[in-house]
This record gives sequence, structure tokens and C-alpha cells, in this order.
Amino acid sequence: MAKRTSSSSSPSPRCCGARYMKKPLIIIGIIVIVTLVGYLGYRTFLNYQNLIKEKGNPLQEEGINDSSAADTATDTDFTVSASTSGSSVLSVETALKGKSVVMVIAFKNFRDEEYFVPRQILYVAGADVKTASTQKGLASGAEGGQAQVDLLISEINLADFDAVVFIGGPGALEYLDNEDSYKLIKDTVSQGKLLAGICIAPTILAKAGALEGKKATVYSTPMDKSAVKILEDNGAIYEEKFVVADGRIITGSGPEAAEEFAMKVTEVLTLQ
Repeated sequence: MAKRTSSSSSPSPRCCGARYMKKPLIIIGIIVIVTLVGYLGYRTFLNYQNLIKEKGNPLQEEGINDSSAADTATDTDFTVSASTSGSSVLSVETALKGKSVVMVIAFKNFRDEEYFVPRQILYVAGADVKTASTQKGLASGAEGGQAQVDLLISEINLADFDAVVFIGGPGALEYLDNEDSYKLIKDTVSQGKLLAGICIAPTILAKAGALEGKKATVYSTPMDKSAVKILEDNGAIYEEKFVVADGRIITGSGPEAAEEFAMKVTEVLTLQ
């Protein structure tokens, strides 16, 4: 009589192999994502350095006032070709002479690239750029940069400005997610001014009601979509892009989008 083999043997090698292959694939995926983010950040840094070499850095002289730097600009026309991963090349020739922009930053831990890169581009274009925060003095960036704060958020007179730009970073929600910011955002929209926010800052715009029915983007990661949920819970139409413009509202997804974000602000501002 033939010997009967057991049907309750352990899983086949092929089955086990498929199971144990998942973990290395996940690790490889994470490595690829981290490498890509690092590469994009490095490219943004290089673009910023090249821009400084070509046009000069208004903040490099010790003691220079951030608010007066734009007043000393002589180059009011410029051409920038910015190429960012996943987006088309943006080329804009414009002049912002006579335009005024206020950039709102956290007093501590604003994101350096998101402030300095757009500020440099706006400055070179001839705009008068002021910086506002929750207190005056030297604000500090997450990467060690410093910015002179010209006025408090509560002191901003929108009659003096054509655009309000909120900057993100680790300190943005701690310092800017408050009633003063909400009021400024609401007043900016009601007066038809250009409103912009980058990185985590679009969540503040959303909480103020500025993004209801508007297309927008915001900082997120594959593991953390909480900021996207805040936008959608407040009526925004989320788009997974570096930069999204909907009328006079512009949003950017993070530091890798800083240059494209600034160019879009410049482009829309010239049409006002």
C-alpha cells in the first residue's frame, strides 16, 4: 500500500519568498523617496546660490535692513528660467517696480529656502519687500538663517501692500496659526490682494476660510497626509503639485517648490 503524504506541510518556498520579499521592497522604496527629496532640496539650494552670484545678495552685508534692501535695487527687469522636477520650465520677464509685498514668517524656525529664495526673486524684480512676524527683531530660520522683522502681523496695513505671502517651516503653526493671521488672510482676500502660502502655511489659509472652493497644494509625505485633510475639511480642492494658482491665491508644496512658487507670485502680481 502506497504511503500517504501529509497535506498539512509548511508553506511552499515560493509563498514564503513572496512574503519575505515585501520588506526589502518597502525599504528600497523609502530609500528612493528620501534620495529624491534630498536631490530636490539640493537643486533648490544650487539655484539660490547661482541667483545670488548673478544678482548679488541684499542680505549679505552685515547690518543691512531687510526692509530697505528692495529700495536699493537697480535691476527691475530680469529673466529666470526655473526648472523643477515634475513641472514645466517657467520663464518670466517682468518688473515689479512699484509693487509691495509683505512676507509673513515664524519668529523661530521658519523654512529658510521658502523665505530667502522668493524674497531674492521678488527683490531682483524690483518689489519692495517687508517682513512681518509675531515680534520684531531678528527671526531665525530652521537652517540657521536670520531675517530682520519690520513689523508685527497686527501692524500690517493692507493699503500699503499688493501681496501677502505666508512662509512655512517647523515654527509656522506655532507662531502663525492664530487669530491675527486669520484676520490678515480674510482681509487680504476681501480686498482682492494676492494671497500666497507655501509648505504647511496653506493649512493656515484654509483655516481662515480662504481656500474654500479653491484649488490648492500643501506639504505632505506618503506617511503623513494630515495637512491635505485640513485643506479638504475646509473646502479646498487639493492638487498634488509643486505650485497651484487659483485666481489671486497661490500655494506651494514645500522648499523644493520655492523658486517656482516665487515665479508664480511674480507672474500673477504683474497682472494686478
